Amino acid sequence: MYVLMDGVQVPVVAAETEGRTGRIEGQRARTRECKLGCVFTQTMVDHAGWPIRDPDSTTYVGAIETSEAFGFRMYTEAWRRGWEWALLKVALGDGAVWIWNEADRHFPGAIQIVDLYHARQHLWGIAGLLHPHDLAAKQGWMPPMKSLLDGGQIAPLVARLHEIATEQTSLTEEILKEADFFATNASRMNYPGFRAKGLFVGTGVVEAGCKTVIGARLKRSGMFWTVRGANAIAALRCCRLNGRFEDYWEEAQAV
Repeated sequence: MYVLMDGVQVPVVAAETEGRTGRIEGQRARTRECKLGCVFTQTMVDHAGWPIRDPDSTTYVGAIETSEAFGFRMYTEAWRRGWEWALLKVALGDGAVWIWNEADRHFPGAIQIVDLYHARQHLWGIAGLLHPHDLAAKQGWMPPMKSLLDGGQIAPLVARLHEIATEQTSLTEEILKEADFFATNASRMNYPGFRAKGLFVGTGVVEAGCKTVIGARLKRSGMFWTVRGANAIAALRCCRLNGRFEDYWEEAQAV
């Protein structure tokens, strides 16, 4: 069983406590992070060994709230889905610190995996720093670094980044920051080992959910929300997509 967490920015009114219903003229629009999580199961791989998500097994939770509150929301959904009975437990996310803090708190013992494609974006960011105006040089720099990352050779990758930071004194701080990202998440980047077990190494499911569950309803042209209103709609969206809307409606009518 997998748990995935991510976040998407949602437009909110500048000062909802004053009862404003939209953006203040002349002021910049504000956004808040709406956190989205999903739970799904996987019991099969295809003929090439790539993982296959079980059909109709994905459920969502979402809200604008603190990471601590959302972590408990995620924990509740996972246990509702039978987390304690799962033979293999996986937490997937990008490099956001709050995701791994909540994974440690609520899902101890789960295999933690940093989204491979997010990690590659960090390498592309370094390539852009080193060769901001030379596309060919940028593309030439990537293959050996990408090979180290995809091969789970994070220690050599970090060592190489430290060498580059020493050579490029004007970029030392930025490159060392990226090196720290890889060093901190080294145990979550054993991609050959994860793939040997037939596991997903990408967060495409929750990233797509950020668009379909949250973005398609809360980020339409001209929309601005109060936190309370956004959370109410996010809850209804998750309820509907989880196949629980009829149960919710029956309970609401019974009250």
